[in-house]
Amino acid sequence: MKDFKKYYIIPATPEEIYKALTIETTIRLWTGDLVTIDPVPGGEFSLWDGAITGRFIELELYKKIVQEWYFGDQEEKSIVTIKLHGHKKGTSFEVNHTNIPTEAYEDIIEGWDDTYIASLIEFYEED
Repeated sequence: MKDFKKYYIIPATPEEIYKALTIETTIRLWTGDLVTIDPVPGGEFSLWDGAITGRFIELELYKKIVQEWYFGDQEEKSIVTIKLHGHKKGTSFEVNHTNIPTEAYEDIIEGWDDTYIASLIEFYEED
């Protein structure tokens, strides 16, 4: 198991980013793909037509989202904590992803950088 932590700057407010991660219509706009989401503690989600699935553990309005990401029958839960902080260029997006299966680590990190965050940045840069 491996952990990943990184900060990104996204040109939008923490409120906009929070909504982009919890409102189905907005998620469909920036991912360009199928989404199902129930943004309440215990609610499940599926992004990019099932490429990312899991459930919400904690939501702190406009500040923090904690999710469990599913990786098969993995015993230790893979937890994603996203913290949003105001920044002079928009939002400082802090991601802390723990218990990533070693065999999936490189793909997950590439997914954070090249798909998840890149799609959010591109979505807000077009405004």
